[in-house]
Amino acid sequence: MKLRILITSLLLASPTMLLADAVKIDSTLAGHAILHAETLISAPKDAPSALQVSGKFTTDSKRSTNAVTDGNDLPFKGQPMQGFSGIKAIGDGRYYVLTDNGFGSKANSPDAMLFFNIIKPDFEKGIVAIEKTTFLNDANKVIPFNITMEGSDTRYLTGADLDLEGFQIVGDNIVIGEEFGPFIIVADLQSGTVSEFHETVVDGEVVKSPDHYTLKLPNPDADKPAYNLKRSRGYEGFASSMDGKLLYPLLEGPLYDAGEKAYETINGKTALRILEMTAKDRQWTGRSWFYPLEDANHAIGDFNMIDETRGMIIERDGGQGDEDLVCKDDKTKDCFKNPARFKRIYMIDFKDVEPGQAVQKVAYIDLLDIKDPNKVARLGQREDGRFTFPFVTIENVDRADETHIIVGNDNNFPFSKGRDLVKRDNNEMILLEAEDFLNAKAK
Repeated sequence: MKLRILITSLLLASPTMLLADAVKIDSTLAGHAILHAETLISAPKDAPSALQVSGKFTTDSKRSTNAVTDGNDLPFKGQPMQGFSGIKAIGDGRYYVLTDNGFGSKANSPDAMLFFNIIKPDFEKGIVAIEKTTFLNDANKVIPFNITMEGSDTRYLTGADLDLEGFQIVGDNIVIGEEFGPFIIVADLQSGTVSEFHETVVDGEVVKSPDHYTLKLPNPDADKPAYNLKRSRGYEGFASSMDGKLLYPLLEGPLYDAGEKAYETINGKTALRILEMTAKDRQWTGRSWFYPLEDANHAIGDFNMIDETRGMIIERDGGQGDEDLVCKDDKTKDCFKNPARFKRIYMIDFKDVEPGQAVQKVAYIDLLDIKDPNKVARLGQREDGRFTFPFVTIENVDRADETHIIVGNDNNFPFSKGRDLVKRDNNEMILLEAEDFLNAKAK
């Protein structure tokens, strides 16, 4: 039966109203494909020697003197395929995916290259094929600050320059939401060469995190520089209207109101801005909406629209690992200290929601409670017939077809361990039968 959620017009009267609670909808595991954690690719032959080996700065941001390995230990010969931080369906079972910034911060990622891929999961065989990799570069010197490879001819971009988290394909370009600034980056889809760089502007004010290139630490007796967004809380989701005319970048953290000395909220909940930009010429429209978090400590993982008013957003806590293996006390070993407790995909609806109001959270799928009656899971099988996706960062969701969605984790290679207490997380792609969820609407 197709589920329709009824929300009365009274609840749409003002931006401070309380919306009806989203309804949980069950999903069933229909496919499970795995890209092995230690999947490495060679840097381009024209890349500087410093980029032929990666992971040299992951210990207190100091250069590692360990031997170069094939993925079992740091540093690595080549570049890790790493975790995916955004996905977009192409058709024919293929997807564009964006590889995350590197090893987690600006300081430890100057040898981590930035790139995007075309992948094809094979759910029958349980594998993920990498069909094409495109490395990003600033050959035309569009980026307005010194990049790590400034003195090189090829000017490949690294995770010390930008943190790429969400994207859309617009014509012959890839338009990317960046987290450090936060910025909007436009690059050629074939060559990876950056052609545009845009600041984020909300309500006439430039949005800046502590990592914005214009900000410098002052002397101890001086006032700190002004910024209005937490570090690593720039763009994470990046949707597009179905007609391709508008882009909807979604911040991962709330904006800070210096006048109120507080982060933005709506209906008493911490709220994130969904901004609006024209896709053709990348101009801010000045319109925005709010996405209310269920908890102030939550973050979002991805955002894609499925029709003119509805879209899917991943909302998650910062835990990882199955809650059944939670540590009972400080002395317990072989357990998860902070297990995954909240990993959801929300269906949101813009219908009848004016700019400045909160989008409607209509329904959700619980990624910690997925049905697996046919034992499709290749890892993480449970005796109770359920399958869980207990990763700290789940950053990929898009519609696969009329009745299925695809979901993937960012495995934060080589650091995250959510599937197993010992082994590093793989890149996992799951296919969920979710017809009822895809039909959930506000009315």
